[in-house]
Amino acid sequence: MKKFRIIFILFLVFSGIQSFAQTRSELEKKRAELNRDIEMINNTLSKTSSDKKVTLKQLNALRAQIRLRQSKINTINSEIRLLDGQINENVNQVRSLQSQLKQLKDDYAAMIRFAQKNQGSYSKLMYIFAAKDFNQAYKRMKYLQQFGEYRQKQARYIEGTQTSLKNKITQLSKNKQDKDHLLVDQEKEKTTLGTAQNKQIKVVSSLTSQERKLKQDLAQKQRDAQKLNAAIRQAIKREIELARKQAEEEARAAAAKARAEGREAPAVKSNSGSILNSTPEAAKLSADFVSNRGKLPWPVANGVVTEYAGIQKIGNNVTREVTGWTIKTNPGASIRSVFEGQVTRIVNISGFTTVLIKHGEFFTAYKNLGTVSVSVGQKVSTKQSLGTADGQAEIEFHIYKSTQEQDPKSWLAPE
Repeated sequence: MKKFRIIFILFLVFSGIQSFAQTRSELEKKRAELNRDIEMINNTLSKTSSDKKVTLKQLNALRAQIRLRQSKINTINSEIRLLDGQINENVNQVRSLQSQLKQLKDDYAAMIRFAQKNQGSYSKLMYIFAAKDFNQAYKRMKYLQQFGEYRQKQARYIEGTQTSLKNKITQLSKNKQDKDHLLVDQEKEKTTLGTAQNKQIKVVSSLTSQERKLKQDLAQKQRDAQKLNAAIRQAIKREIELARKQAEEEARAAAAKARAEGREAPAVKSNSGSILNSTPEAAKLSADFVSNRGKLPWPVANGVVTEYAGIQKIGNNVTREVTGWTIKTNPGASIRSVFEGQVTRIVNISGFTTVLIKHGEFFTAYKNLGTVSVSVGQKVSTKQSLGTADGQAEIEFHIYKSTQEQDPKSWLAPE
């Protein structure tokens, strides 16, 4: 029973270490990704801060930096909580191993004392020969043999328990060191976060004081966005119209065939969604797109959202309606299709190149490409490169269901 208790304790020790390491590894990976994203935003801020003119881009970068630092602090807190739990567990396991080791040593000492009293060959022989019959003598001989083997096993258990105890104490010490390092990093992030928040207040105040100029800049941005959105919707409507004509031709052919065979003609689909799904291939593509809701890959391998879809407030009196996501990435980074589909249009408006891809009744748009590596009509696969980001390295990403724009947050994999 003692042997099984030891084995059970060792099993808990090693399984706990494995589970902890896996979770800790995930948190460390997330913290590393946040550090990388923070560095990306810092590069943007260092470029914009050299310009004395405060811009909306600088404000968006600051907001993104604050959000990332808050997320990093939360991740550090999760790591600290995990380490606290592991430290407590390790302390309990160390105590359990120490208690078990003491019991093993006491038992072993008792066996040694017994063996010393009866260690002579004469005593062993007398013990065997004192048996009533041959069967009992054999059993006594086997008992002495097993006693010796058990004593050797107990010695090995003691050595193994001592090794496990030493390893556990080493792990406990490392956990405490890791926690100390995380606490230092946490305090550093809190200080930096406070500095960024104060800077954000100053930037907002500066933009508010330039309210008239800011509204003019936003109006120009809005006009550019409206031109682009109009071009995208026009392209989508053209796809709907082409699908409708194709469906009507197929319906007329089916009706003629039905009349010839004396059957009732099938009903004609009318809404845009049904029209875009009029072929089995398109319907399957739409269904696959929907089944991947919340799991679609990002249009960039590494990126930080600097503007989310919705109403953005700038100062007290200025607001801006944002559609889609603006994602900061690295200059020249590959821009990828989030799902398989077909390129329906490549348009350049006000110097911004946009690629539109059709996925059944869904469409995705990728704006601000510096180079384009696909052509209209080309079929693309998930994560296939469409081109590269321009020098500003800020792309806009949009999702449409027919002509109705969707919030990418509902479709892309979590940040």
